Amino acid sequence: QLQLVESGGGLVQPGGSLRLSCAASGFSLRYYTIGWFRQAPGKEREGVSCISTRGGSTNYADSVKGRFTISRDNAKNTVYLQMNSLKPEDTAIYYCAAREITTVQAMCALKLGDYWGQGTQVTVSS
Repeated sequence: QLQLVESGGGLVQPGGSLRLSCAASGFSLRYYTIGWFRQAPGKEREGVSCISTRGGSTNYADSVKGRFTISRDNAKNTVYLQMNSLKPEDTAIYYCAAREITTVQAMCALKLGDYWGQGTQVTVSS
């Protein structure tokens, strides 16, 4: 069964950090551009960050630039999202997605994905 599984979400105070993981099973992530997306209550899903197959190209939403870092370890079949200096407005369900043929810009902007995970909740609150 082909699936993506996110983990690492939770409750954190403003200014804190979390690292999300996106692990694939049933297929190899090395051939896919991977993206992190989020959806807050009452809002549309938005692209947070995307990374190319070898990690050479990345894309970030303006709202997270300088605070979030996307990375990947193809040997572990996992992609990460390091989130620092978290703000209450970062509260959302975070999803990862895999897309076989795309640019990081297109994937994030158009919210493209061949496979999607079920999401992990991130809550930033004091």
